[in-house]
Amino acid sequence: MRKLFFRGIVAWLLWRALGPESKPRFSGIQERPLRVPGRTVFVGAHEFFVRELGPQDAPPIVLIHGWAYDGEATWAAVAPLLAARHRVVLVDQRNHGKSDRIRGSYDIEDVADELAGVLDALDLGPATIVGYSMGGMVAQMLTKRHPRHVGKLVLAGTAAYPIFTRRLLTRWTFWWGRAAARLSPGEGNWIALAALRKLGAIAPQHERWAWEKIMDRDPTLYYEAGNAVWRFDSRSWIGRLDVPKLVIIPTDDILVPPASQYEMASLLDDCEVVELVGANHDSVLTRADDYAKAIERFAGV
Repeated sequence: MRKLFFRGIVAWLLWRALGPESKPRFSGIQERPLRVPGRTVFVGAHEFFVRELGPQDAPPIVLIHGWAYDGEATWAAVAPLLAARHRVVLVDQRNHGKSDRIRGSYDIEDVADELAGVLDALDLGPATIVGYSMGGMVAQMLTKRHPRHVGKLVLAGTAAYPIFTRRLLTRWTFWWGRAAARLSPGEGNWIALAALRKLGAIAPQHERWAWEKIMDRDPTLYYEAGNAVWRFDSRSWIGRLDVPKLVIIPTDDILVPPASQYEMASLLDDCEVVELVGANHDSVLTRADDYAKAIERFAGV
C-alpha cells in the first residue's frame, strides 16, 4: 500500500511537470463582463493599473477590491451602476490584475500608501472611498494615513480585526496552501471556479474570463496578501476616523465573520449600517444592485 501511494505521488508530480495544462470546458460565446480600457500611473518605481467609468467631472467614487480578485473582477457588476452620475475609479492593488508584481512581504499600510500615490497621480480630490473585504482594510488605513483623499468612507464585507479566532490554524493553512499552489496551482483554481459557479457569482458567458483571472495569480504573492490581512488590526484607532461612514454587512458571510463586521461598526463613531440579509461574501457580485443603491445614496451627487 505504501509503495502504491508513493508511486501515485511520483506519477502525479511527473504529470504536473511534463503533462499539458488542463482547463475547464466553456459552453456558448465567452466574453468579458466589463469592457473598459485602462491606463497605468507610476508611484515611485512601480506601475499601477487604473480603469475609469463615468463623466470625468462627476463626483468621484474609488472602489477598492479585495484579496485575490482585481478591480475589474471585484466590481464588474457594481461599477457600471454607479457610472451614470459618478466618476468611478478602479485601481488594481500591487500583485493583482495588471499592476506590478512586487516581491516580498508587505502590510496593509504599504497598499494604502501606494493607493494614495495613485490618487495623487490622478489629481483626484476627496472622494467617496469604498473598500470591500481586504479593500476595506486598505480604505481604513488610507483614511488614517491620507485623509485628504477621503470625503466619505464605505466599508463592505470587512473588519477591523478580520482573523480573530483560530489564528494559528489560519497561518498554517496559508503556509500549506502556498506550498500546494507552488507545486500545482490547477487543483485549487478548479475549486475556486467551481465555487463561483455553484454560488451563481459568475455568468456562464464569463467563465473563461474568470478562469483566466484565477490562473493569473502568483502563488507566493497571493499568500503574501493573505498574510497582510492576517496581521491587520485597526481596533485601537478606527474610532478616530473623522469622516462620514457607511458599513455594509452581508449577514451570512462565511469568509469575514459577521461578528467581526458588527464589532467594527460598533467601534466607529456615528456610522450608518446597511445589512444585506442572507448575503454571503460573494454578494458584491450576486447582489450588485443592493451595493450600488447603498453606495450611491450615501455618496450623493
